[in-house]
Amino acid sequence: MTGIRCDGLDARGTLPPGRDASTDAELASVLSELRLVKDAWEVEQLQLAVDHTAAGFEDVVRSLPRALAHPRGERWIEGVFGLHARAEGNGTGYETIAAAGAHACVLHWIRNDGPPDARQLLLLDAGVETDSLYTADITRTLPLSGRFSPVQRQVCELVLAAQDAGIAALRPGARFRDFHRAAMRVIAEGLTEWGVLKSPEGDFHRRYTLCSSGHMLGLDVHDCAQARAEAYLDGVLEQGQVLTVEPGLYLQPDDETLPVELRGIGVRVEDDLVITAEGARLMSGALPRTPDAIEAWMGALTEGH
Repeated sequence: MTGIRCDGLDARGTLPPGRDASTDAELASVLSELRLVKDAWEVEQLQLAVDHTAAGFEDVVRSLPRALAHPRGERWIEGVFGLHARAEGNGTGYETIAAAGAHACVLHWIRNDGPPDARQLLLLDAGVETDSLYTADITRTLPLSGRFSPVQRQVCELVLAAQDAGIAALRPGARFRDFHRAAMRVIAEGLTEWGVLKSPEGDFHRRYTLCSSGHMLGLDVHDCAQARAEAYLDGVLEQGQVLTVEPGLYLQPDDETLPVELRGIGVRVEDDLVITAEGARLMSGALPRTPDAIEAWMGALTEGH
């Protein structure tokens, strides 16, 4: 199945006679469930969106010296990515999050009006939408100086370990919620090791994670959202599904349960994956994930600036 959009229209922009997806909950549910498994052409379009997005992140890194010099540098970053998305695709798949410093602790920071500081991290959550309307959804948390401080690296490495655990849980037949639970176990254990939590048991880690660790991806950035719970959130993974894995830690600047050095740090690592017969294929592997690889990548892109 291809060409059914989030609003229920087919590729020609029409609805089935007598049905209106905006008011017909049953129709909206059916359309969402039809999109849960992508065919080969759809996966190809999503890979194209991911590849364009990776190139857009490179453009952003090259632009960081200009962004750091601008009083609203977050908006400069948003604009650079938006230009790339419009030039290479239909545009952005959703409003770009270009969150520097403590703005990254706001889950969906889209004002993008802050002045980045070289001592801060940048949480960039952005995706290119193809002309066929399929969108990527990728997040990287980058050191604006090009080098992570020890505490920034500590937080990034914990979030990356959580993402690795989530990715390892992806396979046909696994419960959809399994990858989130695997990621959150790593987060809870890490926060306990830091002394932030007394124990990894329970849901106390949720104070610092705020949301789930991923969602289906396709014609909408949160694709298939009207599907019945038993088919999606409480269902099992199937070969051909495309989804994000995106654990994060959002350590609020005024949270007195945290050591002072952790306050105001927000980190998310988000990648797009397709479920395969063997497990899952990382579609966004062109972008580095580890702190060492990110530093090397940024250094190569900004050399000479």
